[in-house]
Amino acid sequence: MNISEEVAIDENISVVKQFFKYYEDGDIIGMRSILDPEIQWIVLGHHPLGGIKKGIEEVIAYYKQLQKVNFRAEVQILQANNEYAIDCHREWADYNGHKIDMNWVLLYKIKNGKILSIQNFPADQYSVDNFFWKVYKLKNIPYRLDI
Repeated sequence: MNISEEVAIDENISVVKQFFKYYEDGDIIGMRSILDPEIQWIVLGHHPLGGIKKGIEEVIAYYKQLQKVNFRAEVQILQANNEYAIDCHREWADYNGHKIDMNWVLLYKIKNGKILSIQNFPADQYSVDNFFWKVYKLKNIPYRLDI
């Protein structure tokens, strides 16, 4: 490994650490500063928050929904190469008696010091789907449709 690859690895780890700091602090401005304008966040699942979030505004809207139900995270492992970072973290929430607590793996693609993509891999997708359906109710038709 050459010096430039080592620097890129250190920078990628730093970006993800900063991401979690902004997440913990509720710092939307900071969060925006490390997201690439073309970011895509892939949220697996069959629930109201599932799907691909495209662009900074959709990612911030998703993040704000996580804040509403008191999601917290604690990084357990963080590694990187010169293009990607990956973390395993414990994430939990307790909202109106509905609880979730499990490990998640996130894969980040980082380019020029900005997060270009994130993909979530929860330990138990069924529990994730179940939690989000309990805490996020859909509006009645026709209000939920955008056609």
